[in-house]
Amino acid sequence: MVKTIIVDDEQHCINWLKDLLNQQPEVEILAEYRSVQDALKLFKNFKPDLLFLDVQIHDKTGFDLLKELERVDFEVIFTTAHDKYAVEAFKFSAVDYLLKPIDEIDLKLALEKLSSKLKAKDFSSKMNVLLSNIQNNGNKKITIPTQDGFIFQDVSEIIRCQSEGNYTNIFIKNIKKPILVSKTLKIFEEMLEGKDFFRIHNSHLINLKYVSKYTKGKGGYVTMRDNTIIEVSIRKKEAFLKLINR
Repeated sequence: MVKTIIVDDEQHCINWLKDLLNQQPEVEILAEYRSVQDALKLFKNFKPDLLFLDVQIHDKTGFDLLKELERVDFEVIFTTAHDKYAVEAFKFSAVDYLLKPIDEIDLKLALEKLSSKLKAKDFSSKMNVLLSNIQNNGNKKITIPTQDGFIFQDVSEIIRCQSEGNYTNIFIKNIKKPILVSKTLKIFEEMLEGKDFFRIHNSHLINLKYVSKYTKGKGGYVTMRDNTIIEVSIRKKEAFLKLINR
């Protein structure tokens, strides 16, 4: 049984989520709170497995609540209406979120993923990465899932990502062996968009800060600082040259 708490300042949102959760026999709702203050006062009375946490709660945020807790030994699924900046941080930190109004199918998918996450016991580490990304507009960290758990990596140290079918090899500065991740390159392309990364070829996403040379050709090719030579797709050439000339 997954024991859960809901924190949201809008009662109709709480009611809607409760109606959906009541259809899930493996979920037990322990409590609901409509303010950060109430949640902090009474949270210690419960030991939840899962917290549904609104991003904006009156004049405070769900992040304010997490920062005040001594331990985060439970999973968190954030609920948000529109906060684009927060959504970016969730993706980087491998933390689940649901967009309001919450969809029944999206909720079921989030709950299905929950089982393996509860076993991993990496709540605090992911929350630390999330809070760091929320507070820091500069250097970001990304949570990289591996067979053994998670690696929390500075985005600025990622040199390139190479597609291996449904997997991706991530090459990191000063680390000889790449990290193999069971996610497609498309996922990392969407996640790292606007962070000086560019997909120059169907198989390669590169960090533009690590390009040391461009050699002309039909599409041409780039030499990275780690001496890797990568072909530039013909259809990507114009956009790529615009970026590096900028």
